[in-house]
Amino acid sequence: MGLLTYTPGKTRIKICGLKTPAAIDAAVQAGVDAVGFVFYPPSPRAVTPNIAAALISRLPAGVDAVGLVVNASDDDFAAIRAAASISLWQFHGDETPEECERLAAGDPWMKAARVGKEFAFDDFSLQYKHSNAFLLDALVEGYGGGGVPFDWQGIPQTWASENAPRVVLSGGLNVHNVGEAIARLHPRAVDVSSSVESSRGVKDSALMAQFVNAVRAADMQLASQ
Repeated sequence: MGLLTYTPGKTRIKICGLKTPAAIDAAVQAGVDAVGFVFYPPSPRAVTPNIAAALISRLPAGVDAVGLVVNASDDDFAAIRAAASISLWQFHGDETPEECERLAAGDPWMKAARVGKEFAFDDFSLQYKHSNAFLLDALVEGYGGGGVPFDWQGIPQTWASENAPRVVLSGGLNVHNVGEAIARLHPRAVDVSSSVESSRGVKDSALMAQFVNAVRAADMQLASQ
């Protein structure tokens, strides 16, 4: 299955920023489609390539290991690739389309968009047209997302309709608003991190399960309409 499998009526789920075996096991038990590993040292959720490799070894078949990088050097990227079996790359910095394709080297990849008031959706999707998915996140200071929602109503309806099968929605999602987001945008997947933590960088197994249940409930609600 995995994050990139598009099935109408079933929203895929990614939990990002996992650092411990217990968090990995809890996410898998909750029923996620992908887990994200942050290779960005300033982040409180950052892991080393070797730690990520050990955590990835716990994943069952069908759960994607997503590698989040931010303006990584060629050497840093090569070190990640050599150690960890990443199945999908997430470029969250200022990488150009050419850099994304060169670094991914044939692997699936997605580009994060930092969506502010003046964000040009058409330009972005045209520029990164070869990406496997578009991850929509809020524009915040720094990189890697800030757990802040952006104005979903600002997404042009035509763009949303045309690109829904490629959209991974992020940015401040939680059990209270993910249903509205799914009903409005019908994204391929949703991506969550800070709202399923008991403290900064520490994932909570109960909160992860509650988020997954909220997504499934939203899917069922749409199916019944």
